[in-house]
Amino acid sequence: MSKVTVDSERCKGCGLCVNVCPKKAIALSKDQLNSKGYHPVEVVDEEGCISCAMCAIMCPDTALKVEK
Repeated sequence: MSKVTVDSERCKGCGLCVNVCPKKAIALSKDQLNSKGYHPVEVVDEEGCISCAMCAIMCPDTALKVEK
């Protein structure tokens, strides 16, 4: 089982990770804001995650970490 950890304070809500996720297991939060005023990414389907780590590779701010 995989685990995706999001550092919501580092996330600027660019959505690059969301676009690259093949299983659509992550999405931008609609109701959460970080201290900078951005909607950070959140895991919406942890069971669907295949631990490909494409989200972490794509993130320019290294706000995601994927563990198997």
